[in-house]
Amino acid sequence: MTNILLTGSSRGIGAAAKTALEARGAEVIGQATKSASVDTVPADFCEPGAPYELWEAALARLGGAIDVLINNAGLFDPNPIDRSDIEWLDAWEDTMRINLTAAAQLSRFAVKHWRERGVPGRIVHVASRAGHRGDSPAHWHYAASKGGMLAMHKTIARHYAAEGILSFAITPGFTDTSMAGDYLESRGGSGLLADIPLGRVAQPEEIARIITFCALDAPPSMTGATLDANGASHVR
Repeated sequence: MTNILLTGSSRGIGAAAKTALEARGAEVIGQATKSASVDTVPADFCEPGAPYELWEAALARLGGAIDVLINNAGLFDPNPIDRSDIEWLDAWEDTMRINLTAAAQLSRFAVKHWRERGVPGRIVHVASRAGHRGDSPAHWHYAASKGGMLAMHKTIARHYAAEGILSFAITPGFTDTSMAGDYLESRGGSGLLADIPLGRVAQPEEIARIITFCALDAPPSMTGATLDANGASHVR
């Protein structure tokens, strides 16, 4: 059985991924800011100590071994540049801590865990199309956090592949989740679909299938790869 720690598991892509992974027989411990579920650890990533507490709690629940880390938690709140300096900076720092810093902390714990045990492991980073092409004028922070995640992913892949520690990244475009729904509406709703050649946004289950592939099936030679899933709205 594969033991998996999945952040941001309570809704959208994370919830779909948890369902898909469990259907494959994986043991999944999730994370949410608040949760009363027995298989989900409450952890608020705005708190610096939360990633460590999550990691230790997940280890305890999974018998001391985690095989796969999936960094999926994300914050996507607008942060217009005409806010006050302190409001803008607070929003920037919250987004960075949730989207990037917590993912970095957990990735560090995972790499150390696997190296100390002398076993292979996998990290799947759910980044964003925004990490490649940027985002709206109110989302500098979001794009920067996802670009940072991609740079971190490549660094992990390059430096630990020889030890069997693999890293994969996924860059969805708009996905039909509550997080993206408000953004779509704010940017003109269906009119925004004109920028997506496929003619629709992705479904959470589509991204979950890619997550599952990376977590369980992707060949080791794919380490370092970034898989786009944006309906051809950004091609590289």
